[in-house]
Amino acid sequence: MRLNEVTYTDAQPVEGYGPGYFRIGGEVVQGHALTGPTGTVIWGGYDDTATLVELVGYVDILFVGTGSDIAHLPAAFRETLERAGLGVEAMASPAAARTYNVLLSEGRRVALAMLMV
Repeated sequence: MRLNEVTYTDAQPVEGYGPGYFRIGGEVVQGHALTGPTGTVIWGGYDDTATLVELVGYVDILFVGTGSDIAHLPAAFRETLERAGLGVEAMASPAAARTYNVLLSEGRRVALAMLMV
């Protein structure tokens, strides 16, 4: 078996999570989190679409972690992001973090917004 070290160039991977926090690139973020090529910040949840729309041009797809379980995104939230030209994929936050890390390691242009677990 051949093992390769993963290098992340323009964003930080999600390293862990727990009740009320995420560990991203060695830093702990308390609350909902947004991470991608523009950095990591606390995210305001479904009401905070303006922060996500700013990612247009930097990413091809935004993964939205819906918490412990997968849930449908609010229609207005999804429509706002798609109208702005942002591809959106919803999944439970743990699955979203894993998928984000894999695509990030491949050099893909991705971002991740997660609700707390």
